[in-house]
Amino acid sequence: MSNTQPRVSLLDRTRTRVGEAESAALEGTVARATQVEQLGYDRFWVSEHHGVPGIAGAAPAVLLAAVAAATTTIRIGSAGVMLPHHQPLVVAEQFATLTAFAPSRVDLGLGRSPGFTEPVRRALRQTDRDFVADLAEVRAYLAGTAEITAHPQPRGEVPLYVLATGSGLQIAAELGLPVIVGGPVLGVGGDPAPGLAALADYRRAFRPSEQQPEPWVAISLDVLVADTAAEAADLLLPEAWAMAQARTTGVFSPLEPVETVLAATPTRRQQHFMDRTAAAAVTGTPARVESRLAELIERTGAAELVASGVTFDRTALAASDAALRELLGRP
Repeated sequence: MSNTQPRVSLLDRTRTRVGEAESAALEGTVARATQVEQLGYDRFWVSEHHGVPGIAGAAPAVLLAAVAAATTTIRIGSAGVMLPHHQPLVVAEQFATLTAFAPSRVDLGLGRSPGFTEPVRRALRQTDRDFVADLAEVRAYLAGTAEITAHPQPRGEVPLYVLATGSGLQIAAELGLPVIVGGPVLGVGGDPAPGLAALADYRRAFRPSEQQPEPWVAISLDVLVADTAAEAADLLLPEAWAMAQARTTGVFSPLEPVETVLAATPTRRQQHFMDRTAAAAVTGTPARVESRLAELIERTGAAELVASGVTFDRTALAASDAALRELLGRP
């Protein structure tokens, strides 16, 4: 890697596993946070999903309270809270409350992805909302500059981050906020040119703010490390299979063991989606992963890697987490 090491963090989506109670996924997220804190990771992110059988992480603020209680130094945050599902005041109150238990180490990532299905969107009472206005409102409550004063006021700053694709990058630039980008913007396994152009536009249009005086980019993607390339590729199979099933059956399922996936016979369409998941991930030996990440970080100018890889076997996942931290270098 380069002499200037990027921050390295993990995004844990609280994936459920076949044969486990959903509570085990939540306990696993908290346990993983304590493990990666000991490894020297900079930050631990959780996500928000509703009505998804394969994900137990529906309430990021509640889950982060448990993570805060189990950790002492690592930064913790949401990647992210989906503003269309919430009132800005409630979001600000929740994250200000978290700072009472983890002063000056709480981050608030905000996105606008819709609910997983139409019934979920109805259950969330989701309507067309002005994301820019909602984001600015959250910011004002946390800064104490809104029309009303939210309580509690945070203990220390709660930095805001925007989970961004095309138009989200423009919004973040206008508001002077850092961004977390993934998917097509990274151009992993595809054409990097459009993503690079979007990042260049973000940096060019960026308006400095009190929180962020200059553009700042984190990149998020699946990263899994093992002793051999074949082992690392196998680690990705449970997530790739779940993604393929979601695309072809509409159900995003709990993770299944690697052996079960290897014994399955995917359709041509399912294999296509599995191949797409593999192409968008970085997997392999430590040397291979280090090389690919170095190229990606150099190309995007990223200040932080947000690794979101997951597999069925928690022991293998812990080993991958340790290997990733080691190859990126300890602080």
